[in-house]
Amino acid sequence: MMRRPRATTCKVSQYKDMDPDMSFPQTISSDEDSEEWSPSEPKSKAPSKTASAPAAGERKAAAKRTVKPKQPKAPKEPKAPKMPKEPKAVKPRAPRKPAAERKPRVPAARKDSGGSGLAGTKRKKDDKAGEDKGEKQTDGTEGWRAEESGPSISMKEERVSFIVSGANEADRWADEGSSLGGLRAKKEEVEEEDFTFDEPCLKKQKTSRASLGRPTALPSAVAQALLNELNMNWNLQELVSILTCVEKWVCVNIIGLLREENTVPFMVRYRKDLINHMDADAVRDVQLVYEELCTLAKKTQSVIQTLKKDGVLTTELEQNLRSCRSADDLDHVYSPYKKGSKLTKARKAKALGLEVAASALMETPHTLDLQTWVKPDTQGLSSVEEVATGVEHILADMIAKDPETLTYVKTLCENSFVTIQSSVSKSALKVKEQEKTDPSRRKPGAQQNKNMDIDKFHLYSDFTNNIQRIQAHQTLAINRGESLKILTVKVNISDRVKSDFTRWCINNRWRPKTFATQELHAIIRNAVEDSYKRLILPFLTRSYRTKLTVAAEKESIAMFVRNLRQRLLVSPIRGCIVLGVDPGFRHGCKLAILSPTSQILYTDVVYLHNANQPKEAEKLRHLMTKYSCTKVVIGNGTACRETESFFADLISRRYFHPLDVSYCITNEAGASIYSVSPEAVKEMPDLDPNLRSAVSIGRRVQDPLAELVKIDPKHIGIGTYQHDVSAGALKAALDGVVQECVSFVGVDINICSEILMRHVAGLNVGRAKSIAEWREQKGPFINREQLKLVKGMGPKTFQQCAGFIRINPQTLHSSLKTSPHPEPSVPEKPAAKKGKGKTSVNVSTSFNPLDQTCIHPESYHVAQRFLSFVGGSADQIGTAGLRQCVESKVKTSSAEELARTLDTTSETLKLIMDGLTQPPGFDIRQNFGQADFKRGIVSMSDLRVGAVLTGRVDNTALFGAFVDIGVGRSGLIHKSNITLDKLPMSQRRRSLALGPGERVEVRVLNVDPQRGRIGLDLIRVLE
Repeated sequence: MMRRPRATTCKVSQYKDMDPDMSFPQTISSDEDSEEWSPSEPKSKAPSKTASAPAAGERKAAAKRTVKPKQPKAPKEPKAPKMPKEPKAVKPRAPRKPAAERKPRVPAARKDSGGSGLAGTKRKKDDKAGEDKGEKQTDGTEGWRAEESGPSISMKEERVSFIVSGANEADRWADEGSSLGGLRAKKEEVEEEDFTFDEPCLKKQKTSRASLGRPTALPSAVAQALLNELNMNWNLQELVSILTCVEKWVCVNIIGLLREENTVPFMVRYRKDLINHMDADAVRDVQLVYEELCTLAKKTQSVIQTLKKDGVLTTELEQNLRSCRSADDLDHVYSPYKKGSKLTKARKAKALGLEVAASALMETPHTLDLQTWVKPDTQGLSSVEEVATGVEHILADMIAKDPETLTYVKTLCENSFVTIQSSVSKSALKVKEQEKTDPSRRKPGAQQNKNMDIDKFHLYSDFTNNIQRIQAHQTLAINRGESLKILTVKVNISDRVKSDFTRWCINNRWRPKTFATQELHAIIRNAVEDSYKRLILPFLTRSYRTKLTVAAEKESIAMFVRNLRQRLLVSPIRGCIVLGVDPGFRHGCKLAILSPTSQILYTDVVYLHNANQPKEAEKLRHLMTKYSCTKVVIGNGTACRETESFFADLISRRYFHPLDVSYCITNEAGASIYSVSPEAVKEMPDLDPNLRSAVSIGRRVQDPLAELVKIDPKHIGIGTYQHDVSAGALKAALDGVVQECVSFVGVDINICSEILMRHVAGLNVGRAKSIAEWREQKGPFINREQLKLVKGMGPKTFQQCAGFIRINPQTLHSSLKTSPHPEPSVPEKPAAKKGKGKTSVNVSTSFNPLDQTCIHPESYHVAQRFLSFVGGSADQIGTAGLRQCVESKVKTSSAEELARTLDTTSETLKLIMDGLTQPPGFDIRQNFGQADFKRGIVSMSDLRVGAVLTGRVDNTALFGAFVDIGVGRSGLIHKSNITLDKLPMSQRRRSLALGPGERVEVRVLNVDPQRGRIGLDLIRVLE
């Protein structure tokens, strides 16, 4: 689905203080519950209109629609800005002339058959000319990348990659946070575009107009290799640019980086200049489109080979196949020729030789005499009527496969009222009627579940909506009802489309070139009407349903991605002993006391919900006092409320005095699955699975990222409709987010688990295992260079993972004391055998202070030059003295000037300055919310309509946000109540604008204790 880029200027911002509170409230685990939550649909808002701003010196065409059948109009390549005579920076020029405002039309579907989005997009032009700079790349450039020596211009701010209170947090995400407030560029105000929640989540992508000296086309060798691989009638880079709304030069660079096996986290952090500061989600979108097009090209080649083998491939058919831009287009062209499909009417007529007559009807109708084609003894040619019918079928097939005709009919649909309608199916109604008349015929098991589901789809039993206005969750719900055979779905296209289409075909596109008799005109009219009813209308219906489903799946997956990122980046609780509690009734509450480093100190089972409560309470007090434990973490599963009430009562009576005990509720989704997994058995072989769950619950608060990566993301309890989207696409997106979070947070290679290492960019299961084995056999790693000695760590793997791996001096020294290898050394490598084994690698055995930073080893020489330039040393990393040296140097000369002096890029230099000035042990999660600990409870019966409460967003769905307000049940803020005026400026551009972990102030709208539902209204988001 195409997303609209948005116009804000680039800035690099420092961290802001955020409220440290964070909670893990209860999550609705049932998709059906979430679905039937949805009240009556709100009125949809019209899509926003954006105006084109003037551009200085160059203009970039929008990805606009065209009625041309073959190729869509590709964006114009930007003109290279002229270099000034003097190397000094030039102030931005005023725009030459204002561009006329354009009102973007929002069609129902792309006119271009390759488009995947339902809503059109218009690019917003920048109105600032660039400042001149000369930069030269020095860090890890490849052969196809050009040196930078061009003007730098203001760029649009990258799309927020995760949800925090502040629009500038995305820069912190990619840079591991900033500790240099004085080095940041001042934000420039730009015109805000209209906002509406009914639109899909808009993608904030940087869209500068000039290529900044970077290649606008792949080198000839790489381009030729791509051309040979794809062998299609479209240009890959241009098509990716059109489908993603990203400049062509950026797409060229991303494709080149992907072909060199670079990972997304590596590109986002260490190749910002090449990807134009795009965030990880935007890069993954480009990667997804690129991979889809490559897959389409391979499938097309396979289809061509199959048709060639069958002897039905013609030059025209091959060109039509190579012009397909989506899997739907390919299937539409190929379906009549598939084996097993019955012979179409057109192919039967062609087999009779009537294709010549059909061509004559269009080219030279004055010479066509149907009587001459009659063969009384041949079926299908026995009369003039049969001949005419055969010609009609051939013409109908030609019309249905003509690109210009299909483009025109799609244009008509875009300008008309096309709706999607759902109703209860006849089979479901029949079952329901039988139940009413004869309750004894109620069937047990799955059939009974189906009957129960009928009531859950009451919102869609008589549902009609414009395809341009339907919400993603409504599409997924309708699809689920249809798959369960509860709903019947159809697409309604206005009759005016048929009449206009027929008139256009007869009078324009399919008009005979010379005079034709009335009988021949009747054949053409019948062919047009038959083509529309039998071929084009079903094609349009499939096309609309497919596009709606793809768009809804993308929105649902995007919601999963955002929720998962928020869950993984919760700030850890460090330096305290934690009691993890897995509540239960019959089998008791499982306890696990964990040290500040998550080591298991004690495990036990207590029965808090029977007659022995005083005895069990005394046992708890003894354990809490013995281990000085003041934090209790309770899972939100069965008996959660009763266990919470038990602890709250003890705390209110100061039962644990003198300890100041508090507790929190955390989401235990996936804990039971993890407790019986091979990883849990390997990690805790002597523990009962139930006790492993208690350990996992406690560790989820101590270090959420390290613990949650052990669990399959789809079991963490985030998002909705996970069973209604593509399992492969969902897994790929969630795995990418886990890799992104782990990489950007960084891992201490000497203490992190093998499971955590698997998710570092560039590593996998085998390489992580090799690193763990090397660490066990030869002691802790002294520096990053020693990674080159590990089996399976080649130059490319080292390049991808080295920047995300840390060598912490504190943990290194502690590991050296406890290691059986007190002085690890690099053994002399014998001469490498031919064909197998690693070649001898010379590495240093001394500690490098730069290894504890986010600076990549490929930039160490630049960092050393910078330290010498500011008068500091590597031993001062993270100190106030070095920070003052850096700030004073930057005040006298800008970062761009320093980058030119050091012969590097400004992006690399800013990353180096961040790495040198961040305090030791810096964690990008430290400014995110933590779990909320409390000492008392409020019940659902205490709620009153109109009461104002504070809570924390627990989960977000496509129709609203669930908020934990501390009563055991999450309340729902419907999306219609999340309005523009209730949001801070920084959050007005995100779909729903809320994410898990955000603190909000809400008003109670309604309470339904019987159904356990709470309706909330958003008052404001708490900063």
